[in-house]
Amino acid sequence: MSQAETDRFRRRCAQFRWLAVFMVVSVGALLALMYLLAPGLLLARGDYPESPTRWLAQLVWALPTVFYLFAVWSIGAAMGQLSKGRLIQPTLVHALRRVGLALGFGGLLSVFGVTNVMRLIEGGRGGWAYFDVAGMTLGMIGGALFLLGGVMEQAGKVQAELDEMI
Repeated sequence: MSQAETDRFRRRCAQFRWLAVFMVVSVGALLALMYLLAPGLLLARGDYPESPTRWLAQLVWALPTVFYLFAVWSIGAAMGQLSKGRLIQPTLVHALRRVGLALGFGGLLSVFGVTNVMRLIEGGRGGWAYFDVAGMTLGMIGGALFLLGGVMEQAGKVQAELDEMI
């Protein structure tokens, strides 16, 4: 890879990092406004028309999004490290593990956790699992990324061992 290509790659990584930061901050701010600030202000004024259990149910539905935003943040952090010239292999290992866990837990929470917590909040109504194809897909991709991160970590250790022999 030529120096010009390396510089272009680092610039794109830096741009992607800022895109990830923008996404996490903007979506996180909207979530905080919708589920924390606005209900809190309405409740403080005594104007909140819905019951507290309805607000709690809405908050539970939004919980997987927190994991997905953490995955985006982790990707952005890895891109930031790569833009600064960090080595690709250790950076990717760390990013794959974190993104994999975040997507996996977000998917599991989306498919199983949300529905069962909603059953508790709403008094036993609803099913045991929500047929959420997007959540299932993200959970599976997260698991695969976590496993790939482990394989890459092991490959890095083997490479270091081989380098010591030479």
